[in-house]
Amino acid sequence: MYNIIAVDISGRHKINDRYYMVCAAVSVSITAEHIERVNQVKIKPFWLDSAPELTDIIQVIEDTAKEIEFGGTIITEHGEMYNQPERVVASMFSREFKYQESLGDRSSIELAHHISLCTRNLLLSELGIES
Repeated sequence: MYNIIAVDISGRHKINDRYYMVCAAVSVSITAEHIERVNQVKIKPFWLDSAPELTDIIQVIEDTAKEIEFGGTIITEHGEMYNQPERVVASMFSREFKYQESLGDRSSIELAHHISLCTRNLLLSELGIES
């Protein structure tokens, strides 16, 4: 069993001339096959005035993950980082980073995805913003 921080960002499309994104960082203890325990969840909303670039995405993830009290490698899907090579992306983070490799990684990212998407939908609804 090992700890990771699975991350997902929902909302990379323009709404009312801005980009309203929600990042979910989920600290989990996993095996190669499944999630053993959820340690902590952090959710942060972000507004951007222009389309997010790779550096913006990394900053959003860093800002959210720094609030996680548990250690662990940050894990994302390739697409989250615009399919850039792992070595390029890893060099831009202040902590350890890798793309998903195992089923446990994938399940953790799916959990983060559900959290970020549902939170974004709830916030848009509460704010009266049409997506």
